[in-house]
Amino acid sequence: METKTEVKTHHNFLFDLDQTLLDFHASEYKALRIVLESHGLSFSDEIYQAFKAYNKSLWLELEKGSITRTELFIKRFQDVFARCGGDTTDLDPLQVNDEFIRTMSVNGVLMDGALEFVRKLKETIPECRIYIASNGATLNAKGRIASTGLGDYIEDLFISEDLGVTKPDKAFFDICLDRIGEPTVTCIMIGDSLSSDMLGAKNASIASVWFMPSGDIEERMKEYEIDYAASSFEELYQILKQWSDDEDN
Repeated sequence: METKTEVKTHHNFLFDLDQTLLDFHASEYKALRIVLESHGLSFSDEIYQAFKAYNKSLWLELEKGSITRTELFIKRFQDVFARCGGDTTDLDPLQVNDEFIRTMSVNGVLMDGALEFVRKLKETIPECRIYIASNGATLNAKGRIASTGLGDYIEDLFISEDLGVTKPDKAFFDICLDRIGEPTVTCIMIGDSLSSDMLGAKNASIASVWFMPSGDIEERMKEYEIDYAASSFEELYQILKQWSDDEDN
């Protein structure tokens, strides 16, 4: 008599990268200063804050499909050039953007406690698989992951530039789930962004953890159908451990 072979599934953790595991802003600040000063342009905290705010608004437009990635890259450095003292006549915004991304890629900065957190997940949760699900440039993401040692704990990378589609589009998560090759109930999305991570998880019908939440947390959790919220890596670990235990039962 034949016995049915049970297929073992994993606990699949899909992590956003920036402001979840890596400190994007610290790397961004350093890279922008290096690139602008290399071209004889001025840099200040005010210029960085303006870049940061405008860049965020552009990424929101990209998530909505209102602009392309190339348009985003051009616009953000055209705006910076207008704020900097110096001659930008011969500077190509796309070329400077490429320099910026390359500089960021070798200057990864971990969120405080992130490496210890992912190591603990791998060591204490059976069948744990960690994935990165991130909007952004592939070179930038891969370089910063490699420069911090985070790559030792990651199963696979899902980067929007490679996939050709961005979070929160369901198509982004369809590709992720297809490559993971396991049921949606084995997957959980962890990230800081409501508009990409949490809305994306909702669109894909997978569980979600809103990391480092702010504002009206209860109302946003209802609006985006978020399952959990965590304000620290310790709290996040406890949530993911309990979620994994529940999945095993």
